[in-house]
Amino acid sequence: MGQEIGELEPAVSRQRATAVGLVLGAAVSVQVGAAFAVTLFSDLGPAGTAFLRLAFAAAVLWLIWRPRLTGDLKLAAAFGASLGLMNLSFYEAVDRIPLGAAVTIEFIGPLLVGVIGSRRPLDGLWVVLAGGGIVLLVGPGGGSMDLLGVAFALGAAACWMAYIYLSKRTGAAFPGGSGLAIAMVVGAIIVLPAGVVQAQGALVQPHLLGAALVVALASSVLPYSFELEALRRLPESVFGVLLSLDPAVATLAGFVLLGQALGLRELLAIGMVVVASAGAAAFSRR
Repeated sequence: MGQEIGELEPAVSRQRATAVGLVLGAAVSVQVGAAFAVTLFSDLGPAGTAFLRLAFAAAVLWLIWRPRLTGDLKLAAAFGASLGLMNLSFYEAVDRIPLGAAVTIEFIGPLLVGVIGSRRPLDGLWVVLAGGGIVLLVGPGGGSMDLLGVAFALGAAACWMAYIYLSKRTGAAFPGGSGLAIAMVVGAIIVLPAGVVQAQGALVQPHLLGAALVVALASSVLPYSFELEALRRLPESVFGVLLSLDPAVATLAGFVLLGQALGLRELLAIGMVVVASAGAAAFSRR
């Protein structure tokens, strides 16, 4: 028995290491993709960019997984609605506020998922720390950042909460990435009307379609697939700690790729939210 346990431990360690690499790779991919998407807003608008991202991601995932329209389709549709609205809200946010700030505010979603229902004082501390970070980021009195952009980021946070609840259930209910493929189609359909209104004829321009395909691969196909696979290998608490690095990665991507330099106050605020999110995930009993 002892020998069998000894043989299993290296295999488990390799699985964990692979999962950690998947989560970190997803973080880098999605934030680089988001930074590249911002450069398309002048032609497509945030909604047009979000629609093409979802549509291309849906097409790629459908070709890969060829899902059957069986099983819990209502669950997949709900997952798709959360994906579509999260992408649309997030792009509307980063059209108005820096990428790092938008991702930080959006992170209130997974943080609340980690502490909802808890009566532990420590979890209350994480919420207070993150709330203080958001207030510091937005600025006392809300005067230092576009409030509509902040509102869209908060909307994305609410959608992310739904995404977290639904993604694992979808991954368990459908084989491979077939549930994700179905969900992505639903998300694209939901965003289609707003995308047509904003982008109009630009939606069919070849060079913009090519750029949107890159965004779809970097921001949807790779990271969502990586995260679904990582969730099959990692405890949710470890996954949450790693995911908490997203605001820092987004800040770096915004600075390097978009020239969005943030001041010491903003960086301190982002750091507070990262620590709060990581702490909530690391010490979660769930």
